Amino acid sequence: MASEGHSKEETLSLRRQLIGSSCRLFFPEDPVKMVRAQGQYMYDEKGVEYIDCINNVAHVGHCHPHVVQAAHEQNQVLNTNSRFLHDNIVDYAQRLSRTLPKELCVFYFLNSGAYHGHLSSLIAISPYKFRSLEGQPEWVHVVPLPDTFRGPYREDHPDPASAYAAEVKRVTDSAQEKGRKIAAFFIESLPSVGGQIIPPVGYFQKAAQHIRRAGGVFVADEIQVGFGRVGKHFWAFQLQGEDFVPDIVTMGKPIGNGHPIACVATTRDIAGAFAGTGVEYFNTFGGSPVSCAVGLAVLDVLEKEQLQAHAAHVGEFFVGLLNQQKAKHPIIGDVRGVGLFIGVDLIKDLTTRMPATEEADYLVSRLKDACILLSTDGPGRNVLKFKPPMCFNKDNAKLVVNKLDTILTEMEKTMRSCETLQHTL
Repeated sequence: MASEGHSKEETLSLRRQLIGSSCRLFFPEDPVKMVRAQGQYMYDEKGVEYIDCINNVAHVGHCHPHVVQAAHEQNQVLNTNSRFLHDNIVDYAQRLSRTLPKELCVFYFLNSGAYHGHLSSLIAISPYKFRSLEGQPEWVHVVPLPDTFRGPYREDHPDPASAYAAEVKRVTDSAQEKGRKIAAFFIESLPSVGGQIIPPVGYFQKAAQHIRRAGGVFVADEIQVGFGRVGKHFWAFQLQGEDFVPDIVTMGKPIGNGHPIACVATTRDIAGAFAGTGVEYFNTFGGSPVSCAVGLAVLDVLEKEQLQAHAAHVGEFFVGLLNQQKAKHPIIGDVRGVGLFIGVDLIKDLTTRMPATEEADYLVSRLKDACILLSTDGPGRNVLKFKPPMCFNKDNAKLVVNKLDTILTEMEKTMRSCETLQHTL
């Protein structure tokens, strides 16, 4: 690395010249230039420290020394592809298998998961993408998000899990009536881009029954929320109950703590059916000795530092503080989360639950000025999403909530002043 870098202005200018404009920055009006990070903290070119509430990829903490050392040591010895025999890939698959239901026992390693799909075939099954592009293909079917705050079946419904699962049956039945077959049902175990949604318990089991009867498989996407983030369990799909087992589980992002690794776990029957097609699966970088050494190191840190239990403990404390703010500030319509996966849904009024999009954007900008990195999600871009590194602690939670309270109080005071002025006029 060069001893002296560019100024922030030079870096921004060069980026605009050299990097495609579709590669967007956080805080585009005033981007932050980061030069190093450690744990749950990031540091800009002036040495200013930021609390990172965004980066679930740095799962066990930015630049964790054990993970960095594992990658460095293996890279000095051997890094090649998975067509050669090597212990790391089988050791890693074995370690992962111990965290999963026994049915999920065959693994495929990739170099990285696709962010909502950069292939047309994957964009086509992501409403987040296709709704802003060419629209929904006829072979894709979308069911209502199992959102009990602003979806069709809400917190006052006697059995939202069954109601949302019935929507899955309705959609599969409709597709079959048109002569179409069902291949697979894809869902994030906790929908993140959808707005930090916590599906009602029992929904997965009931939805899976309808999908499997129609001939499809159930794919649980753990790319954002796996590896102990939810605290109570290692995998978020396990929140649905120990009796639920997906047919396929996808993993990525936190799996390598920033190193590009991803993985698919499935049953022996599905793996056999894939092998029966005669198509070889090969990924140049997937399952390399270095990548698997990194994956093993991440599991080591999770166990040694008891980060799953830490996520449960700190997350419960954090949600408690946020609920206190909900009682104080009407703009907070809902606080939902488990472990260190938390969403704060900002609304304009409780009756309509209209997303407070502009207010959320302003709040995120003000928090950035206070050296707290946060972003929004959800269809209305009004849900504050908290997915920090797993070492995020109670002191961090207190500081974040205190800043949140200060900014919301100022916002409310300004709004009251504007209302008074309008009334006077």
